[in-house]
Amino acid sequence: MINKILDKVGSGGVWLAALSCTACFPALGSLASALGLGFLSHFEGIAVNTLLPLFASLALLVNFYNWYQHRESLRGILSVIGPIAVLLTLYPLWQYDWSTYLFYFGTIWMVVMSILDIVKPIKEPVCKV
Repeated sequence: MINKILDKVGSGGVWLAALSCTACFPALGSLASALGLGFLSHFEGIAVNTLLPLFASLALLVNFYNWYQHRESLRGILSVIGPIAVLLTLYPLWQYDWSTYLFYFGTIWMVVMSILDIVKPIKEPVCKV
């Protein structure tokens, strides 16, 4: 149960941090303004340099742990794609113009996988005594 909560915290944290960076991600900046979250732009430096990698790393670690625990290969691979895309965008691929699209893909993919975990959770193994 705690793993599912941490996964949602990681995904939600990435979104919150991304919404605060209006200059880096213009589409998310306009969404933040439309939602009344324009005040988050004052925390842009902290959000992009600290919170975004922290929450993406949390989501990645939790998804790796869940992958190891449940041994579901396809679901495990699909669940780590989003956080890896976000972290790649933040560090080695930041200099390229297309990296913003990779970031959008990663954040949307994290939400899709979080919703999939709620709608169709992985069945827990049954222990027979």
